[in-house]
Amino acid sequence: MRSLIAVTLLCASIPVFAATTDQASTKPASTPTATEVLVTTNLGQFTIEMNEAKAPITSANFLRYVDNGSYVGSIFHRVIPGFMAQGGGYTEKMVKLPTFAPIKNESDNGLANNTATIAMARTSNPNSATRQFFINYTNNAFLNGNANKPGYAVFGKVIKGFNVVEKMTTIPTTTIATLGMQNVPETPIVITGMKVIK
Repeated sequence: MRSLIAVTLLCASIPVFAATTDQASTKPASTPTATEVLVTTNLGQFTIEMNEAKAPITSANFLRYVDNGSYVGSIFHRVIPGFMAQGGGYTEKMVKLPTFAPIKNESDNGLANNTATIAMARTSNPNSATRQFFINYTNNAFLNGNANKPGYAVFGKVIKGFNVVEKMTTIPTTTIATLGMQNVPETPIVITGMKVIK
């Protein structure tokens, strides 16, 4: 279902990282430069510009996984042309990766699920996002929150290398019935590096 990004993010068998204390930003107020994260995959590189001003909780959560290195070796396990590419939660062998505690949903931050934006995947529980994220291939307005329902929290956008993200749609996909997963690239799309560059 396109309306549910990840139905298996939370599971009792998934190990959870120990809670850590978020460190305060040391950036002076006079330098409003946005944090940029370089993502390297086996298909090429792309750069994400974070929006920490409008999505502070979601951005800090994403950066925790970047900083601890656990996105490296994870894959884009769900790719749907004309919709989105989802990743960050599984290894090549389709083993779920450990997570920190779920975070508060920030889909009311004014950022929309438009083309090239990055947002957090979650279950039907609005406050269940952990480590999985997705990149929108088009304007997916139905994923935005409104007064009647929470949406999927956008926290940045791909500002360079979006063609690499689009290239993911050229990989044939399959269904893994034993895991209840569809749209899984037959050839793994692996994150081989992820680091803050600005």
